[in-house]
Amino acid sequence: MFKSIQHFEGSGIKKIEKIIECFIKDPKDMASFVYGIRDEVIALGLDLIKETLEDCDQMLRGSEKRRQSWEVVRTDEKKLTTSLGTICFEKTLFRNKQTRKSTYLLDQILGIESHERLTEDAEARLLEEAVQTSYRKAGEETSLTDQVSKQTVKNKLHGLTFPQQEGMETEKKVVEYLYIDADEDHVSLQFKEKKGDLEIGENHWKNNSVLAKLVYVYEGIEPEAPRSKRHKLVNPHYFSGVYDGADNAKLWDEVYAYLESHYDLKKVKKIYLNADGGTWIRSGKKRIAGITSVLDGFHLQKYLLKMTGHMKDNAEDARKELWDAIKRGTRSDFQEVVERLKACAGAGTAEKRIEESGAYILSNWTAAKIRSKDRGTVKGCSAEGHVSHVLSSRMSSRPMGWSRRGIDKMAHLRAYHWNGGDMLELVRQ
Repeated sequence: MFKSIQHFEGSGIKKIEKIIECFIKDPKDMASFVYGIRDEVIALGLDLIKETLEDCDQMLRGSEKRRQSWEVVRTDEKKLTTSLGTICFEKTLFRNKQTRKSTYLLDQILGIESHERLTEDAEARLLEEAVQTSYRKAGEETSLTDQVSKQTVKNKLHGLTFPQQEGMETEKKVVEYLYIDADEDHVSLQFKEKKGDLEIGENHWKNNSVLAKLVYVYEGIEPEAPRSKRHKLVNPHYFSGVYDGADNAKLWDEVYAYLESHYDLKKVKKIYLNADGGTWIRSGKKRIAGITSVLDGFHLQKYLLKMTGHMKDNAEDARKELWDAIKRGTRSDFQEVVERLKACAGAGTAEKRIEESGAYILSNWTAAKIRSKDRGTVKGCSAEGHVSHVLSSRMSSRPMGWSRRGIDKMAHLRAYHWNGGDMLELVRQ
């Protein structure tokens, strides 16, 4: 370490003085001044890291205690990319006198694998960029002075293990109502098992869509600012991933583990599940007792519009009649209105839309009734917007192709990011 500082005193300070002198002559060239100072400081930092690691290795070589069990085999060169840049340093290979197995003791002290090329801080920086943009951009931003390949970024993402919900040490929150919103994003696959195995469906589209599921828990909504018309969720927590088949139960078990560890569920009056009534969402009621399903307003309005969109001047009156049937009537009352609309529409696409939309609302009848009944406590569902922000903006809004594992890992990473997770802590899992 002292050699690096002495070297900097001898040459680095002179370079900085020259940079300052050039800036004083031409103060308008602020960029060159900043870049010059930055490069010298980074160079000093890399030298300090390199020298410190080699000093640690030298301490191992000279240790009397080490000599009792280990013997020196050879000295090798190691390259390691940090968030500051790439360092090249020497480390010693030792052999155990009893087992005859060889290892780099410095790697053990640093807690890294012998083949590892990235430090934890560099990997954290990589993930911070990958969760926002692309593998290529993440590779470029891994280090201030170097970059890694997008394949390296992909491998790091695929190798992530996300922390499971653990019990809270602090006192559980007491709230009257909790809300769960759920929806999914349709993400495109490059292939299922291997390249070229995607099939063309009857609609002449590739069967390459995978559902990235999104569930989030929150305590209500509140204005973003005292006089703001915009609202935000209160203490939201996100869960996301592929969760195919039987794994869907695992998703809801994770949601329950979070609820149980953060809230006193005995004092919660109701837990509302806002969603579009999808099968995978309804199954959540089997994993979490006491959930009250609510058909989200977006899909309810969507299907009411589909039933009346062709009616022009009479559309508003028809929607009001349908809404009154949902709010105050029975299934039979609603079905009667549907039949009258179908009779007025005649045979054709309008009749089919009315029939399909009516069937959808009837299949979610209780959830639609609660939407209209519990007006004081039911909140508007924001799942469509959250799917767009949490998942689609990174995974499907632009033409992209993913592997199934990549979809699952990125969805988990996006949820981790939106939950305010620390990427360095994730790397250290």
